[in-house]
Amino acid sequence: MIEAEHLSKTFTVHKKDPGLLGSIRSLFRRERIDKHAVRDVSFRVDEGEIVGLVGANGAGKTTLVKMLAGIIHPTSGDAKVLGFRPWERSNELRRQIALIMGQKAQLWWDLPAEDCFLLLKEIYRIPDDRYRANLDYLAKVLELKDQLNIQIRRLSLGERMKMELIAALLHGPRVVYLDEPTIGLDLTAQRAIRDFILRYREEHHPAMILTSHYMEDIERLCKRIIIIREGEIVFDGGLQQVVEKYADHKVVTAHLHKNGQAPPQAADVAPLGQVDTCNDLMIKLRVPRGRVAEAAAELLKRYPVADLAIEEVDVGTIIESIQRAKASLT
Repeated sequence: MIEAEHLSKTFTVHKKDPGLLGSIRSLFRRERIDKHAVRDVSFRVDEGEIVGLVGANGAGKTTLVKMLAGIIHPTSGDAKVLGFRPWERSNELRRQIALIMGQKAQLWWDLPAEDCFLLLKEIYRIPDDRYRANLDYLAKVLELKDQLNIQIRRLSLGERMKMELIAALLHGPRVVYLDEPTIGLDLTAQRAIRDFILRYREEHHPAMILTSHYMEDIERLCKRIIIIREGEIVFDGGLQQVVEKYADHKVVTAHLHKNGQAPPQAADVAPLGQVDTCNDLMIKLRVPRGRVAEAAAELLKRYPVADLAIEEVDVGTIIESIQRAKASLT
């Protein structure tokens, strides 16, 4: 279980003065300014829950995760992870948490993965039988049994990321932080990582926090999201709630047969909804939720429709609009 109460982190940085004169002045007297990376953040993550932490670059996601993992100390506020303050770095806590960062590797480049895992076994003091059972399970689920004795540098990027997952989960953590776990991976590798995370959550029930810029990660893995803007939480709730509250329309797309008739005109379909595309191949409308059935029926009645799709607005688009909003949405 993870609990954060009014957690804040402020960094003091040197202000850069432009120009030659400013550079000379900085040699003798540097002006310092405070940068608020995280401001008064409070939330809770329970056992078996995956919470998506969403925000633009520089919003404070990684800083927050590092505080909860005990890597950096907060400026103010408090947090408890499994009953411990993470920045006190209790060994009992560190044996029960894991941090996976897609942009930073923890395995040794020139060693085979299994040699790296043996070292981690000693660091975490994992009993022999538990180590072997965990390794066999993780390697089987991730389909890596044949790659355990290959040097890390000779593996593909997707295989290396899977090895990082094994390394992080080998000791059976109860709390897992996933910071951009699929970054840079191809679609097949991303899908494999997502499927594994879901399966691991269902079988072991850890509390998990996921940060990602890939909206498919968030949609596939998280039922609840926390949106951070400039270090502050602007939304904490269900993913479906975001869609229902901030997307008042659906996207209706009709693909048309070519039958020699005159192409439809935007003015004719405009009463059904906001027109995104209108030509002899496709009509695409943004239709208010309450009028979707009516709009779909009219399109089928008026035009030679080959295929009709009704979709929710892309969650990434909704979240971007929330992030751009000036007023707090809580």
